[in-house]
Amino acid sequence: MAKYKKKRARELQHDRFRDTTMNVLDRLGNALEGKGRTILYGLGGLIIVALLVVVVVKWNARKSDEARQALGRAIDITTASVSTTPSPGSPGQTFATEQDRSKRAIEEFEKVAAKYGEPYHSEALYFVATNRLIVDRAKGMTELAAVGNSGSTEVASLAKFALGQAKESDGKFDEAIQLYSDVMKMNSPTVTPETANLRLAKVYEKQGKKKEAADVLFTIVDNSRKAKGTDDKPLPVSSAAREAATQLQKLDPDRYSQLPPETPSLG
Repeated sequence: MAKYKKKRARELQHDRFRDTTMNVLDRLGNALEGKGRTILYGLGGLIIVALLVVVVVKWNARKSDEARQALGRAIDITTASVSTTPSPGSPGQTFATEQDRSKRAIEEFEKVAAKYGEPYHSEALYFVATNRLIVDRAKGMTELAAVGNSGSTEVASLAKFALGQAKESDGKFDEAIQLYSDVMKMNSPTVTPETANLRLAKVYEKQGKKKEAADVLFTIVDNSRKAKGTDDKPLPVSSAAREAATQLQKLDPDRYSQLPPETPSLG
């Protein structure tokens, strides 16, 4: 009954708004007469549309804030402490095991995925899958594969990269190589081609393919050191390129010596 009253009150408010608006338009229309009334109704319609647009925009903004907060609370769970003997007064939540933490996180992310649209839906599904790897590894991989083939480029690249890491840790190097190659081709700012290629080189190294690994590392560093911005000035070297240079120097010092010198960063 209470719900019905609230619903009916909203309907009545809507009717009052409509009646008031039309009465005002009628009074002004009578004053203008003739064609003035037609023009005024058209103008009034535009005003109403504009008001509706404002309402929708505000509603969407409020919904987005709500979704971000819900996603943030779920993410906080994934970073909570794991301890069988939590310290008294320790801030935040504490879980006895990683499995317990992941199960709780999955519950919250599933709520976000069920309630909100994109991009929060896909982001939540990605976090569900990564947490599922700890609870049910096979199912988590299946879910990561699904997210990697749908949703935005940013979320899909994250899912493919995470799945590649899981395959790599399981010793399924050929599958990991394919996934890292896919991420590289996506050219996502979230998981950059440099980051994907760096991981690819590490897999080649694990396979004993020293030359292939060195080639990938050399390309990463060489491209980074030669890259220039729109002002024709050298771009800052990324952390992935720096790590690639360090790895190449250890793996193949002769190939490392063939790299162009790094341009000093300007303060």
